[in-house]
Amino acid sequence: MRVRKAVITAAGAAQRNLPMQTLIDQHGKERSVLSLIVGEALQAGIDDICVVVWPGDEAAYGKLVADQPARVTFIPQIEPRGYAHSIWCARDFLGSEGFLHLVGDHIYVERGDVGCGRLLVETAIAEDCAVSAVQITHESELPNFGAIGGRQETGKPGIYRVETVLEKPSPTQAEQQLIVPGLRNAHYLCFFGMHVLTPHILEIIGDMLAQEPHTNVSLSAALAELARREQYLAIIERGGRFDVGVKHGLFLAQLALGIAGVDREELLTQVIRVLASND
Repeated sequence: MRVRKAVITAAGAAQRNLPMQTLIDQHGKERSVLSLIVGEALQAGIDDICVVVWPGDEAAYGKLVADQPARVTFIPQIEPRGYAHSIWCARDFLGSEGFLHLVGDHIYVERGDVGCGRLLVETAIAEDCAVSAVQITHESELPNFGAIGGRQETGKPGIYRVETVLEKPSPTQAEQQLIVPGLRNAHYLCFFGMHVLTPHILEIIGDMLAQEPHTNVSLSAALAELARREQYLAIIERGGRFDVGVKHGLFLAQLALGIAGVDREELLTQVIRVLASND
């Protein structure tokens, strides 16, 4: 399996301004959210990147990544038919190869020397199949994520064979359908917001769009079908994922980047001062 391209989805009407927000990265440099996400793909060894955007946002987004050493193609999602459809919009760009997929409203902060994207790509190539990054997540956060059920691969700690996928399940649904032996009670494997997918996912999405021409298609539903057709794995990611589109999300992403970077000591000192001043 070759993984030489990446797709970043950033076309959602409610999220279209999020990639333009600015943060200070681990090296103390001001960068846009989109630039940071493109940087994650570059760290994974991929420099041929497609960003699926709201029509008309191409020029504005292009300025945000003009200084990045990547070939960035912008494709508009003309018809707003949801998350899975936005990936399908990149089908001509992708051709018949596997690809790294990232979302345009998440910041990823790795723990250690290997970036989140690189670890995922290396795992997908080694296992020769689609792989999604997941994190162990308490049931209170299930309304925010898609989640998987499955079993750990024998002799491969942290790698699970995906058997079931549900989008934002209720705790009752998760307890009944998302069984993962070995996890603590009320904890589940939820998507990290990063996947390496085979080209078969485009076929599945295309079929679903044709069958339901007037409705949106869920990526989780497409991934559930992928799991029925071929080997599909999930790997536990130890890094952090921060949704900049939720309340305090941008702040938490900035805090995580700062703590992981060169300004760690200064930032922690300032945080302690703020906390002390509010006692």
